[in-house]
Amino acid sequence: MRLENEPNSDYELSAVPAQAGRGFWTMLAVMLGFTFFSASMWAGGTLGQGLSLARFAAVVLLGNLVLGLYAAFLAYIASRTGLSTHLISRYAFGVRGSWLPSALLGGTQVGWFGVGVVMFALPVQVATGINSYVLIVIGGALMTATAYLGFKALAVLSFVAVPAIFVLGNLSVGLAVSKVGGFDALAAIQPDSPITLAVALTTCIGSFISGATLTPDFVRFARSPKIGVSTTLIAFFLGNSLMFTFGTVGALVYGESDISQVMFAQGLIIAAVVVLGLNIWTTNDNALYASSLGFANITRAPKNLIVLVNGAIGTVLAMWLYNNFVGWLAFLSSALPPIGAILIADFFVLARGRYAAFEQAVVRDVNWTAIGAWGVGFAAANLLPGIPPLNAIVSAFVVYIGASFALNQVGERRVNA
Repeated sequence: MRLENEPNSDYELSAVPAQAGRGFWTMLAVMLGFTFFSASMWAGGTLGQGLSLARFAAVVLLGNLVLGLYAAFLAYIASRTGLSTHLISRYAFGVRGSWLPSALLGGTQVGWFGVGVVMFALPVQVATGINSYVLIVIGGALMTATAYLGFKALAVLSFVAVPAIFVLGNLSVGLAVSKVGGFDALAAIQPDSPITLAVALTTCIGSFISGATLTPDFVRFARSPKIGVSTTLIAFFLGNSLMFTFGTVGALVYGESDISQVMFAQGLIIAAVVVLGLNIWTTNDNALYASSLGFANITRAPKNLIVLVNGAIGTVLAMWLYNNFVGWLAFLSSALPPIGAILIADFFVLARGRYAAFEQAVVRDVNWTAIGAWGVGFAAANLLPGIPPLNAIVSAFVVYIGASFALNQVGERRVNA
């Protein structure tokens, strides 16, 4: 495989060199900003209205354990190789074969960017009276600008956003618990429309499985695997669990899972705008940044140029995406988990935890075994009973390993010691 080591600060077509590695606190801030995801609040609201508080806590802990472990395996690969999700995919899927995961993941993130811009604009329009389309253009431009600056800007933004969201979000939760009469009164609320544990776990895992699959795009900057894995696990257990909790408490007390709407109801208008803006800004910057890495893998165009193009597309189509994109979530929770499962199987099982350096690696143009395993995982998520994302992960993992051994493809994945 040919080395594509164009000089840049984000290494979209090469491995991150050791001297560019980041320490624990920078990586933790970035990963927490990544997992402070507005859709997790929506999912938390759904869980809160369908589960008792005790069952909610159990589902969130178990669901985030699954997400955290899935992301941690990918984080280890990224921090060992210094490669993005899309470049790691070349080893398993082949050079052109990696275009499939890159297109799915990149397109998903452009869609989320557009949705996020509208999620920012509509509540701010209510609070300020400014035309929502003006706010969409302003918000899209600002978010695109920081994503254009790359990982350094993501780190700075996360250092500002994470403490603010944490403090103001917990303030809002505290006020909500006080309003309802204390924690015991909150715990005593029973769901009007109970949901099964399988549905609850599907909601919890499926809400952020697409983001978890993109973990390498950020963790590749970790100075060591220990830093990459530990910050990923903390972020998923703390960051994602907080978002679910914010959504659940808001839904139980105010009938709203969006923390900005809860804060409006509490009279915290300025705090609501700050939390909403920072929450969506970090999410959207991560989405735009990740999408640019995916399309850079396909087109080999400079990441910064792709950021501008994707930002413009997401902004122009924002309202349409907001009204239509959520319907794709079921598809995404089926289509994306098999990608991560195949990357994990390829690295840890077939390659025994060791890849040839990116510039020396010789891989196929298309590995049809990986493409086929992805198809099986996608089908399993849609056809088998149980929890679709888990069905997709387990099926793709098992089929990829079994087919690779059956077709005698394992030897080409191994690197001599």
